[in-house]
Amino acid sequence: MGVRTLKHVYALSGVCSTEVSFELREGAVYGLRFAHGCDGNLKAIGLLAEGMEAAELIRRLKGVCCGRKDTSCPDRLARCLEQALALEREPARAQAAPL
Repeated sequence: MGVRTLKHVYALSGVCSTEVSFELREGAVYGLRFAHGCDGNLKAIGLLAEGMEAAELIRRLKGVCCGRKDTSCPDRLARCLEQALALEREPARAQAAPL
């Protein structure tokens, strides 16, 4: 049996990006993509995150602010990763929260 891979897609609000998508494979992030936002920076985040443990990305990115906002695209990614990990651990109990 192969490695289980789930694709996650989340709509974003309160930041420049409108959507983030990624796959989780054994707790690691692959194929991270943002729709809209600061193109170069978000592509760089995707490249740097490739193959990194989701828990480590959450630790590094949660709480990052953009300008005067109390959030950012990286912060929203961290929140999405938390939801995705919860969903994969307990799919019946996970609930989508507004991002």
